[in-house]
Amino acid sequence: MAAHYLDFERPIADLESKIEELSRLSETAGPGAFDLEIQALRDRAQELRKEAYANLDAWQKTMVARHPERPHLRDYVAGLIDEFVELRGDRKFADDQAIVGGLGRFRGQPVVVMGHEKGHDTTTRLKHNFGMARPEGYRKAVRLMDMAERFSLPVITFVDTAGAYPGLGAEERGQAEAIARSTERCLTLGTPMVATIVGEGGSGGAIALAGANRVLILEHSIYSVISPEGAASILWRDGARAKDAATNMRITAQDLIKLGIVDRIVDEPAGGAHSNTEVAIQAVGDAVEEELKAMAHMSAQQLREQRAERFYAIGRAGLQ
Repeated sequence: MAAHYLDFERPIADLESKIEELSRLSETAGPGAFDLEIQALRDRAQELRKEAYANLDAWQKTMVARHPERPHLRDYVAGLIDEFVELRGDRKFADDQAIVGGLGRFRGQPVVVMGHEKGHDTTTRLKHNFGMARPEGYRKAVRLMDMAERFSLPVITFVDTAGAYPGLGAEERGQAEAIARSTERCLTLGTPMVATIVGEGGSGGAIALAGANRVLILEHSIYSVISPEGAASILWRDGARAKDAATNMRITAQDLIKLGIVDRIVDEPAGGAHSNTEVAIQAVGDAVEEELKAMAHMSAQQLREQRAERFYAIGRAGLQ
């Protein structure tokens, strides 16, 4: 499958196209014919990639967070969770596949794991509704958190959604109430909870799985109350000004940690998580493991109090 390049990656795409062309020529010209030229181009492409990703603006980070080759929930489960058993349904209406969750072992420790799944091709994107959950998805999340507390299991969540599904059927089945109940259950959970924003964290659809003791975010992920396009449409009645909205909303990981909305940034490989998914997944796993170990000694009441204090503190910096 052809690589997907973002607009600011065009110079890198041109170089890698030349590398492919020289590689094909070397097959006919004999082994080693263009090795020096190919290596020089690869080195230059890597330099350009590092430079580009070291200076991304908010809108470019939004594009990276939405990159179709970025690792999704299924990839994190495959790379970090052993003996995963998916649990389906909300016991009330249906099974929503925008949120996938179940039981497994994270580096030897039994856990409940869940998150948004966007899919990776047309078939799976439709199956998972592009990661936009309906009410039954959030009610499934509540059911899984109830189970986690009953059996004293830590909860690990992976957030990656443009927002909750805004369709008529979802509204008729109580979308807002379902999101509120899921958010409430996160905040009242008596076991450790670590949430990681691995792509796009959009609106209430994201916070419903991110009311955690510790909220991590990948270096080029975003987290916002509304999409930049939505904000631009409301503020200026012009969705084309999404870049301006992204800049002013302060939705990048670097802005969010200054505001106290997230607790830790997880570094991505040069070129973004999609450039080396295995390294990105293991980096997330290492960070989650450290956070869970730090909370291992805390009682249920201490966990609830820490979580409450964390969220009460947002927006209060500098008010003293």
